[in-house]
Amino acid sequence: MSDNADTLLIRQLGPADRDAYFQLRLRGLKAHPASFGQSYEEALAKGAAQYDSTLQGSETEGTFLLGAYASADAPLIGVVGLLRNKAHKERHKASVVGMYVAQETAGRGVGRALLTELLTRAARVDGLRQVQLTVGSRNDAARKLYESLGFRKYGCEVDALHVDGRFHDEDLMARFLA
Repeated sequence: MSDNADTLLIRQLGPADRDAYFQLRLRGLKAHPASFGQSYEEALAKGAAQYDSTLQGSETEGTFLLGAYASADAPLIGVVGLLRNKAHKERHKASVVGMYVAQETAGRGVGRALLTELLTRAARVDGLRQVQLTVGSRNDAARKLYESLGFRKYGCEVDALHVDGRFHDEDLMARFLA
């Protein structure tokens, strides 16, 4: 893969992408346990079917998964999802979920490209006004990426995750859509 993120293919994932998505998700959960609310063991126990409804999501409704590929025939190298709140009074908000880029392609703009596409699509969702996310308080690289795309910290959840005997704080961030 070249260092130019412009060569990336980013598209919405669907039911046919379930196995590739699940395998990349498992890699992320194993490599970065403090970056996800779900553990590797929980994901394995629930299996790939747990993502079926999200993989059948609709961009127009504000719930979808995006995948990044180095080219059309290349394997999946990055993922990110958007989940719109279901409660009537909170439908103006959605959450960025499951952000992960394969370690061998990190630092090449894949994460930025995924998030940029997610925000472009989110801006087209009728009634969606705010995109939120959480990021480990010590994850400076991710936080800087989010800030560069307009996300701002609005709070911190102390001891948000308990992983391998250690507690991890999470910063709460939001970006308002134009």
